[in-house]
Amino acid sequence: MSFGPETFEFLRDLAAHNSRDWFEANRDRYENVWRDPALRFIAAVQPAMEALDPPLRAEARLNGSLRRINRDVRFSANKAPYSARLHLVFWAGRHPNRAPGMHIVLHPDGIGFGAGQFGLEPAGLAAIRARILDPKDRARLLGSLAEAEKAGSRLTDPDLARLPRGYDAEGDWTHLLRRKAFVARTHDRLPVPDWLFGPQAADEVLRLTQAHLPFIRWLVA
Repeated sequence: MSFGPETFEFLRDLAAHNSRDWFEANRDRYENVWRDPALRFIAAVQPAMEALDPPLRAEARLNGSLRRINRDVRFSANKAPYSARLHLVFWAGRHPNRAPGMHIVLHPDGIGFGAGQFGLEPAGLAAIRARILDPKDRARLLGSLAEAEKAGSRLTDPDLARLPRGYDAEGDWTHLLRRKAFVARTHDRLPVPDWLFGPQAADEVLRLTQAHLPFIRWLVA
């Protein structure tokens, strides 16, 4: 149920030869060392993910917990047709792209992980900002971020240079109000850990997830 070095070999080759012709010639590798191990891994961790508080959905399918390898290039200057990474997501809500969740990403040169929520609607963003203004709720958020940072994740940079219109606050926490998304993640590639290739991979991913769970729980609330 774990991955192997051949998964990263495939990602490195895909990064070097990102074309439809190359991909079709290597489709068996895509299926055998990228897609199938990922789907087996998701199925293996599903019971434990769904037993967390809050429960995280683990769907062993493409566009479920395994993000597709195909890129949407319609509005991108980068026309490479494939994403040279393997992206797993376990989420608390109805849609993986619009709910708080845990993300594990395998890159050609390492791994990354993190948790948070993109795609906040205006009403949802306003509700989160109101909670940030509450000292007790803000303290819970900062505490959850401290737990995630112990595991290697920290907040991405704020989206806004100034406080949004209508907000007047002071303190070293006001950067929280300058965000349109709330994501704590690794900012550098981490070396591929040995545990990823062994039977303990599921337990280690669950350990990482539990370190980010207070942050996910705060966002869900």
